[in-house]
Amino acid sequence: MRPEAASLLAHAPLARVLDVLDGDGEEARLVGGAVRNALMQRPVSDHDIATTAPPEIVMARAQAAGLKVKPTGIAHGTVTVLVGRQPFEVTTLREDIETDGRHAVVCFGRDFAQDALRRDFTINALSLSRDGTIHDYAGGLDDLARRRVRFIGDPATRIREDYLRILRFFRFSAEYGEGPLDADGLAAAIALRDGLARLSRERVRVELLKLLVARRAAEVTAEIAGTGLLGPLLRSVPQPRRLAAAVALVPEADAMLRLAALAAIVPEDAARLQELLRLSNAEAARLDGATRVLTRLHVSREPPPRDTIRGLLFTFGRAAVADGAVLAAAQSGDGAMWSRALDDVATVAVPVLPFGADDLIARGLAPGRALGEALRRLSALWQAAGFPNDKSTQEALLEKVVATAVDDR
Repeated sequence: MRPEAASLLAHAPLARVLDVLDGDGEEARLVGGAVRNALMQRPVSDHDIATTAPPEIVMARAQAAGLKVKPTGIAHGTVTVLVGRQPFEVTTLREDIETDGRHAVVCFGRDFAQDALRRDFTINALSLSRDGTIHDYAGGLDDLARRRVRFIGDPATRIREDYLRILRFFRFSAEYGEGPLDADGLAAAIALRDGLARLSRERVRVELLKLLVARRAAEVTAEIAGTGLLGPLLRSVPQPRRLAAAVALVPEADAMLRLAALAAIVPEDAARLQELLRLSNAEAARLDGATRVLTRLHVSREPPPRDTIRGLLFTFGRAAVADGAVLAAAQSGDGAMWSRALDDVATVAVPVLPFGADDLIARGLAPGRALGEALRRLSALWQAAGFPNDKSTQEALLEKVVATAVDDR
């Protein structure tokens, strides 16, 4: 038994589920990502199990063993078995009857090989028996050793079954592969790219954001952009070089920052991406703030002085300025030149307005629209004066704004 298989099977909750489901005429195996990741010595988060047993038998056996069961996708042959708080998705072997490029009509089967060959990539078609045997029906072990992501069988056939597999091909290549994209897979993806328009925006969003935080996100995205496939997907001219520079500046996986680096230059891009990828309001606001800061920084196209950074921090807040500065540095192509500015963004204190509405009310202004306008003017004057801390200057600014507000009545 391979040590990776032994390590997986030593996980007591998994062993218990397999013991409950395997035997008495039925077989259960660990399948998919758990086997792949274990063999690559990567963390295993989800344990998916395939079985010859139909869902009602799975539920009956689990309940008889005192395990909790949830019929999460029973119409498609999937139930969730819980050992304590750990869930295991157990799916009855399936065979495709009909596919339309988005969904498949399936029936239950008993053939592990046939079930494996309906999957997307060879490295995802591996399975592990309770006795430690690793089953490979599609050459996945060799592809794992070569760090190669390939479709099972004919790539075009696999893609037509579900056009999301185009994006999954790119994402898995970025996460698990090495070197150029598989030529046959890439050719099929390019030929069938119009099928991406049939996918829901939510599904596109999930795969694209996962691609952007993958291990080789910059490298693979650049290869995709070179094919012309990425532009129509984002409805913009992608910026793979800027993405690569941003990844070098901020290696931590940050999907929104990387999306901004790839496809957002002006605030209008934030609105477009929100609609295109079903971004949340908070995600769109982050892109909007980053591009507004980027626009301000590109007035001079050089790293800003500390006073400018202080003003941006006051106006936009540290998070937006940090994002915008990374985008500006990445776009400049000279991250080293921007190192001091990036340090300043992280360390310069954010000015805090020393005035409030109460200060204006105490000087005779009544609550209302005029009060809000006076407070905004006071904020602008304080910023223009360089954020003075001395009380005399602050008092002079207050009196100036109050006098103007009174004159405007």
